[in-house]
Amino acid sequence: MPVTYSSYLKIEELLNLQDCQSEGPEHDEMLFILIHQVYELWFKEILHELDYLIKTIRKNDLVQAQHTLNRVLKIFKTLVSQLDILETMTPAEFLSFRDFLESSSGFQSAQFRELEFLLGHKREKMMNYHPVNSSGRKRLEQRLAEPSLWDAMLSCLSQNKIKIPESILKRDVTQPDSASDEVQKQLIEVYKNYPQLAHLCELLVDFDEGLQEWRYRHVKMVERTIGTKRGTGNSEGVEYLKKTLFQPVFPDLWAIRSEL
Repeated sequence: MPVTYSSYLKIEELLNLQDCQSEGPEHDEMLFILIHQVYELWFKEILHELDYLIKTIRKNDLVQAQHTLNRVLKIFKTLVSQLDILETMTPAEFLSFRDFLESSSGFQSAQFRELEFLLGHKREKMMNYHPVNSSGRKRLEQRLAEPSLWDAMLSCLSQNKIKIPESILKRDVTQPDSASDEVQKQLIEVYKNYPQLAHLCELLVDFDEGLQEWRYRHVKMVERTIGTKRGTGNSEGVEYLKKTLFQPVFPDLWAIRSEL
């Protein structure tokens, strides 16, 4: 059979993935499911793009790296705007089906944890939310063992004759990224003397800011909907989410602002 729009995009399968659990079902459960399924699709694309970004950075292909980062920035703008749609749901409308979510929680999103690991925010304990041998757990185990995006960027700087300490280039990549005074000194030189590399660094700052913007809007959306109640799946809800705010992914790039 010839490939059609429907067969290529698996439209019938896609439209049958929204399985409401509430009795009726409640009208707003469909929106809730669709928004979160779309988020998971965007997370998949972001991981796809960032994996490609790491490859281009390691090859020192700065033009393609900038192009890829610009695409990711646009996606994050879309993620933020989707919260506007979700905020049309009132607290009462959410409560009409919330109990049917039972133990499920966005805290269990393996792809978002993959994103955190890829960005250097590695916490081995986060894998405990995913069963041993599950696909999500296996992906997280792989991400834990792989260098982060910032590791790739430091390797790129080293290729361009920027003096990154060998101890940092060969660090234990299963540990979280951390700020470094030595790296910051070299970044100041990059900003002064290497405009193309500096531009790529600025795009990483844009990305960091976009992620922080999404986190903030997500916190306010949850607070607007459930206040200070426990989150779904008995998670900490707003109080946990607030702890994630204003924690930069690339602290070295923020630390040098006052020195430029």
